[in-house]
Amino acid sequence: MRVRRPFAYPLLLLATFAALAASHAPLLKLPYFWDEAGYYVPAAYDLFTKGEFIPTSTLTVGHPPLVMAYLATAWKTFGYSPVVTRLAMLLVATFCLMGLLYLARAISNREVAIATTICTAVYPVFFAQSSLAHVDLAAAGLSFWALGCYFRGRPRAAACWFSLAVLAKETAIITPLALAAWEVIQSRFSISREETQPPATRMRSAAWLLVPLVPLMLWFGYHYRHTGYIFGNPEFFRYNVGDTLHPARVMLALVRRLWQLVGHMNLYVLTVAAALAMMFPPLSDGGRERLRIAIPVQLTLGVVVLAHLVFFSLVGGAVLARYMLTAVPLVILVCVSTIWRRVTGWQVAIALVCAAFAIGLFINPPYVFAPEDNLAYCDYVNLHQDAAHFLEKEARGKRILTAWPGADELAKPYLGYVERPLAVIKIPGFSPEQLEAATQGGHFDLAFVFSTKYEPPRRLWQPQFWQRAQARFFDYHRDLPPEAVTGMLGGEIIFVERRSGHWVAVVRVQRIESAKVIPTFP
Repeated sequence: MRVRRPFAYPLLLLATFAALAASHAPLLKLPYFWDEAGYYVPAAYDLFTKGEFIPTSTLTVGHPPLVMAYLATAWKTFGYSPVVTRLAMLLVATFCLMGLLYLARAISNREVAIATTICTAVYPVFFAQSSLAHVDLAAAGLSFWALGCYFRGRPRAAACWFSLAVLAKETAIITPLALAAWEVIQSRFSISREETQPPATRMRSAAWLLVPLVPLMLWFGYHYRHTGYIFGNPEFFRYNVGDTLHPARVMLALVRRLWQLVGHMNLYVLTVAAALAMMFPPLSDGGRERLRIAIPVQLTLGVVVLAHLVFFSLVGGAVLARYMLTAVPLVILVCVSTIWRRVTGWQVAIALVCAAFAIGLFINPPYVFAPEDNLAYCDYVNLHQDAAHFLEKEARGKRILTAWPGADELAKPYLGYVERPLAVIKIPGFSPEQLEAATQGGHFDLAFVFSTKYEPPRRLWQPQFWQRAQARFFDYHRDLPPEAVTGMLGGEIIFVERRSGHWVAVVRVQRIESAKVIPTFP
């Protein structure tokens, strides 16, 4: 792509960042949510306060430190606060969208590139992740810039971008390895009639695509030297790899991943529209047929998407949609190109798709999903914030029984829920067995209990085998209602709030036994 105006991209970046910041303004002061509070922010905070690339205030999971170092730098420069964190991540989201625009412009035209970027920005999973302190969006954005260079025939630049991507998240190595394998296959077999590159060129490109393995291996070596583990602590590895390779679980995860690629959060509106568009002949402009994305390019994009689909069906204890943030925009790109090529008034179709995505931000689907996939996470955070404020007033000098992430929310003020740490007794969860053990062996005055799963008020019908499989392989369970928890603890509810399928409650415990659990502080 030839940039005619030297300041076009910087101005576009500033405009995009301003639009993202304005649309996320109500979210900027929110305390940290779930995995943010559980790992990413504590890891970055350790780097910020103690200069530790491997966190000690939380269990290390082996993620490379690029994003955490970026956040620590932002805090050093502008001061520590959730607002700084969220604005820093919005800048990452802006960079990601610019990378997608750069990629789309390399393989398509300006109209398709702009429409793809807008659709992706509005897509609920991307929008919600844009201000959250996770690493997946950064890895996706760096991969988009790498792919843009790859399709422009710049293998050295692509290798550099991919090397940064794997330092954002180790699983970003999937894309260059898939492309390297695809280059080798194409060098040996004629895949498409439109194939033009000689085998030697493809083998050189494959060699460059292996370069990102070097920084990744260096990081793993550093991590092993300091912890004795390559991929993170044994529990993390067991949950995300050791327990995920059962054949039945892999097939079920594959189904869920397919849905995330083509249907989740109203994405089906776009994919169905693209499928229907295939029934129409290509349009013409000035007597010339509108060009599709070249078949070799589409096949290459398909290889990348397939690699993510298969890999994340094999690993990942939680089948989170954010893990597919590199693949889903590629699906959006191909679908938008198809609609542009074949539908008269394609702008209206894209506007309707964006409207469906915007609706998905606020209206939850009729099935269980991670609240971080749309703005449902805001309700969760606000509920926990209200409960924390209540406990700050009522729990001075008292011991509070709770589970993660509530334990960290109450014990670590820098997460944004409390001003001073509260005395916390941490239990694994709120199952009947765990609550029974707590009442027999713990000394506590209050209990902070909450829902751990989103439960839709009107749930989509599911066959019994699917429900059993979700419980067996994906830790699905129905949370005990606050009244049942209160009965098991032998207390009374003194605070309760419900919102959008989530709830929190504070229980005053009337029967206190001898203390056997030591309260934890940060």
